[in-house]
This record gives sequence, structure tokens and C-alpha cells, in this order.
Amino acid sequence: MALIDDIDILAQVPLFAGMETDQLRLIAFGADHRTVAAGQVLFREHAPAECAYVVIRGAFELAVTGRSGQSVVETEVGPGVMLSELALITMVERKFTAVATQDSEVIRITRSLFHRLLEEYPSMARHVEGRIKDTLAALVEGSNALSGRFQ
Repeated sequence: MALIDDIDILAQVPLFAGMETDQLRLIAFGADHRTVAAGQVLFREHAPAECAYVVIRGAFELAVTGRSGQSVVETEVGPGVMLSELALITMVERKFTAVATQDSEVIRITRSLFHRLLEEYPSMARHVEGRIKDTLAALVEGSNALSGRFQ
């Protein structure tokens, strides 16, 4: 894919929406591509997450280990979805196993690349901070809605 195609895909990712083209270009230029064959594991549940992936072609099943020890598919994701977004900010572990359901391609963005961009572009850091606050607020709202069901 051409750099401009990567920039277009990154602009669709909620974390990056609203960023300037130059900022997206730096992310696209510093990231690398990985091809994942159908049936291949991109990453495993509980593994350390040092990067995030943006799906640019294909699809992935996201599964967790159920109580029985068997893999349980939670959802399937496709182009434009970022996997392990929080790994760009801090050290976390993968919350699921991602397996390609068809030949796929991802953009790999490392935490170190992302941190360098935040240092270089304070406006980008403010944008990301706002996105994280929005995500946390949505999680709290969802948690509050669920807690009402169990009272």
C-alpha cells in the first residue's frame, strides 16, 4: 500500500480522527506492515502488548479463554479497527487472542513511536488525552448502567 492509503486508513481510526495529515503521515511512515495468513495468530491473550495494530485488509476473530478453558470468540473485526489501543499509552497485556479469518494485513504502531510523536506534537497529546477521557467516561457510563441491573 502507498503511504497515502495508510494515512487514509489511520484517519478513520477513532484515536486518530481529527489529527493533522502531517501527524498521520509520521505515524504511517514510522509504522510497519505485517501480512497475516488466514488461520495465523496475530497475538495471544495475556501476552505483553508493546504495540497496537490497525487492520488495513482482511479480518480477525477476537477470542478469550472461557471458564471451560476453551477459546470463545467475542467478535470479528475488519479494516479500520485498532487492536490494543491502550498499548500505545502504557504497558498492558493483550485481552484476547487475534486470529486472521482470511489473508490480512495490519499496520503495527509501537509505543515508542507513539510517545515520540506525543512529545513532538503537544496538540496531538491533548487530542489523545481527550479521546482517552471520552473512552473512560463511556466505560463508567456503561458500568453504571450494568450495576443497576444487579441491585
